Amino acid sequence: MHAMVNIAVRAARAAGDIIVRNMDRLDRLKIITKRNHDFVSNVDNMAEQAIINIIREAYPDHGILAEESGKLSKDSEFQWIIDPLDGTTNYLHGFPQFAVSIALKHKNRLEIGVIYDPVSQELFTASRGNGATLNDKKIRVSSQKGLNNALLGTGFPYYDQSYVDVYLATMKALMQNTAGIRRPGSAALDLAWLAAGRIDGFWEFNLNAWDVAAGAIIIREAGGIVSDFENKDGYLENGDIVAAAPKVFPEMIRIIQEKVKNSDYLKK
Repeated sequence: MHAMVNIAVRAARAAGDIIVRNMDRLDRLKIITKRNHDFVSNVDNMAEQAIINIIREAYPDHGILAEESGKLSKDSEFQWIIDPLDGTTNYLHGFPQFAVSIALKHKNRLEIGVIYDPVSQELFTASRGNGATLNDKKIRVSSQKGLNNALLGTGFPYYDQSYVDVYLATMKALMQNTAGIRRPGSAALDLAWLAAGRIDGFWEFNLNAWDVAAGAIIIREAGGIVSDFENKDGYLENGDIVAAAPKVFPEMIRIIQEKVKNSDYLKK
């Protein structure tokens, strides 16, 4: 898988270069509203195409699932999962929290994850069984013992307001048991930071596979735990994710399950 990691890194850096080059042209970007509070710009599309071109050149027979292009099907055991610009709203406001996220599944199992922050030039990588790195240095999740004094990350509902109440119930319960909660605005970066020990846990409702695939394998390779709200591996399909350091996870999942159980959310 080493060669595939190198291709993912090259693709992520190429996309990052496009993103950074256009930061001083934000007032001239073409922006389309995909749905309520969900935007795409021509930078997203250019960055995604750069990633697809690099992957297709190296692996023309692989399948691709990309945020803007959708599923580019190939009859292959390999599928690349791409978010060319996670945190588009931040980017369009000049708020420097966004990232490129690229993952690879083989036979429905995550094998590679790459998350690149083009502003800080921090590159998070992982491949199954080989650990996780930040700029080629090994990283581990935090050694935080339980929720008390833990720092958590999350993401607020923005285009689908149907689950606001249950989300707020989970946030209220977790706020009362932790040192604080942060919402920078890029799920991919939140997950990468968890892997690096900068936050101790993360949860969010209703994400997409391209938001979490790379982060999930990076966290697992850094020693963390990742699941959906039922403590299963369905987060790529249902979009609900809980991730944390090993001694933080049990309390987090218990509280989230308790609040979700008392709602109609899982019946959606």
